[in-house]
Amino acid sequence: MVGQLIVLLAGALTITALTVMIGPAVFHYHLLQTDLPVGSAELFHIERAYRDALAIALGVGLVVSLLAAGFVTWRLARRLRQSLHGLTLAVDELSRGHYSTRVPTLGAGTELDSLAATLNDMAARLDAVEENRRRLLSDLAHELRTPIATLAAHHEAMADGVIEPETAMPILASQTVRLSRLADDISEVSRAEEGQLPLELRPVAVHDLLKTTTQEWDERFVTAGVTLRLTNAPDRTATITADPHRLAQVLGNLLNNALRHTSPGGTVTLSATTDSSTVKIAVADDGEGFTAEDRSRLFERFFRADSSRTRENSGSGIGLTISRALVDAHGGTIVAASAGPGRGAVFTITLPRATADG
Repeated sequence: MVGQLIVLLAGALTITALTVMIGPAVFHYHLLQTDLPVGSAELFHIERAYRDALAIALGVGLVVSLLAAGFVTWRLARRLRQSLHGLTLAVDELSRGHYSTRVPTLGAGTELDSLAATLNDMAARLDAVEENRRRLLSDLAHELRTPIATLAAHHEAMADGVIEPETAMPILASQTVRLSRLADDISEVSRAEEGQLPLELRPVAVHDLLKTTTQEWDERFVTAGVTLRLTNAPDRTATITADPHRLAQVLGNLLNNALRHTSPGGTVTLSATTDSSTVKIAVADDGEGFTAEDRSRLFERFFRADSSRTRENSGSGIGLTISRALVDAHGGTIVAASAGPGRGAVFTITLPRATADG
């Protein structure tokens, strides 16, 4: 506001000075072109009348202009100050961790409205991150509670002589392994999502990758009574630039997930298709499937679509999250599809072909 008033006063002084210096001189020059004698009373009164009229008109005009400009400036400055105050309060609330705070529509110009929209978008993202953090901590606490409770109960039972150590040892060992596996999974998924897992990239034949993976998992599928089939395996000329061990880990996670959700007598199919620029690897099963609501959360940490299953038999709920992070690190994508509960599921990995291909 003060800056604007200084500009207005400087403009008024400039106009006044130029008018006083130039106006009377020009008027006097034109008077001399008339027949009035120089130094006459008429000439003096005409020039005085001009100066008085000029002074009054200029003074009144400047006062009115300054008042009008000052009022407009005050209104704009007040409006701008209120808008900036609202932004400041919102930023302060966000800095305190109140991520549900939103900046109301300011209507103070494109720039400030754009800034408000950006702040609201940032707040929404922070709110989503905070919600994920809360859910992660809640899920993690739930994951830890069961094995810790089991360990505590069996230790207490051994101390009371209710259970013999030889009987409790297998259960204690399994729960200890479960805790160790959970800690390893959490560490790995965190490093994977942060892009810190090392990748040893080299040309990999898709045919060999699928063949090796099928051989590694065939015995487990036979034991579970589920058929594992390899179809549409491309020839060895279809290659990708990848870390074969990490991709085998991804396929292992998907096959393990399909095996858990497919009943004995069911079938899991591993296949691949190629085009000029991509390779698509699919793991399909005819098992439990999932709902459309679950689809958007399948790759979240600790999420399980099969909530009715016991946590002992359903894994840590991190495998799909790790798989997505590893596929992303290879420059690819992974998507899930299902026609609905009881109608199976398909997980499709899309990876770029090696530049040396076809």
